[in-house]
Amino acid sequence: MKILVTGGTGYIGSHTVVELQQKGHEVIIVDNFSNSEKSVLSSIEKITGILPQFEEFDLVDETRTSDFFKRHNDIGGVIHFAAYKAVGESVEKPLIYYRNNINSLLNILEGMKANNIRNLVFSSSCTVYGQPDKLPVAEDSPIKPALSPYGNTKQIAEEIISDTLKTSDIRAIMLRYFNPIGAHETAHIGELPIGVPNNLIPFITQTAIGKREVLSVFGDDYNTPDGTAIRDYIHIVDLAKAHVVALDRMIENKSLSDGEIFNLGTGNGYSVLEVIKSFEKVSGEKLNYHIVKRRSGDIEKVWADTKFANMELGWKAEKSLDEMTLSAWKWEKELSAHDSNK
Repeated sequence: MKILVTGGTGYIGSHTVVELQQKGHEVIIVDNFSNSEKSVLSSIEKITGILPQFEEFDLVDETRTSDFFKRHNDIGGVIHFAAYKAVGESVEKPLIYYRNNINSLLNILEGMKANNIRNLVFSSSCTVYGQPDKLPVAEDSPIKPALSPYGNTKQIAEEIISDTLKTSDIRAIMLRYFNPIGAHETAHIGELPIGVPNNLIPFITQTAIGKREVLSVFGDDYNTPDGTAIRDYIHIVDLAKAHVVALDRMIENKSLSDGEIFNLGTGNGYSVLEVIKSFEKVSGEKLNYHIVKRRSGDIEKVWADTKFANMELGWKAEKSLDEMTLSAWKWEKELSAHDSNK
């Protein structure tokens, strides 16, 4: 089946494209390279032997998006990743986040409705839970006021999708994922932040390899065993596979309702310092890091209750924290070798 992957040259998108192709789906990517590079397309081809179809434009552009759907009305499903995703940046630049993340979704839903495209997998986030009252956090946990404009765009997007399902033939699976890290085992694709990384792992690997002088750990006064924030880290390939499972679930008419929500995580919480220790162990590198004040918008601790996804989707995260940090280090070394050969 022909599948549109928006933001398909990005971190999660590129790994999902690989999994889709390896399952026999035909993929077309739309991206504007706001946080990715064109070289990712050839990297995908290196892994799968298939160069995905690609169109470069901004999905916030209503006319271009409408025209795209008219030309590709044979699409069988959409996996929507294209969004800005940095919590800290969203606090500083809220209007940019609302314009990009909401308008692109509206244009996609309009295109799907107009061309009778039924199946949507939406990239949501555990940020919709805010700081939960109870851990682990399950799909029926209360949605708290968002702690960042980024988190709020995900809450609003879920509401928009849910309302749209009531008045259309569209069905959706919204995947609330926790913290994806790591890279593909081939080291051909991985997390490739433009400029200064906003996420922990690329900052760790860039510090270890000498691109960054020091790693800042935001806060050591949280109510956690070592004082640093706790997250549920999930390997990027485990996460990508879940998107294919979700898409196939709708195609095979196995959904329990037109709008389903699943948490994607490992069910384990690791602190920032635990991640650092794992990296130092698998890489043999000693990290230069220091503690700084908390970052605005950050949640203290969160990890997933994954029982529903494990049972109902038939999906489970497989890889350990050490496997995640080691794959990220292999990817960083591959990037460094590539840069030095330029």
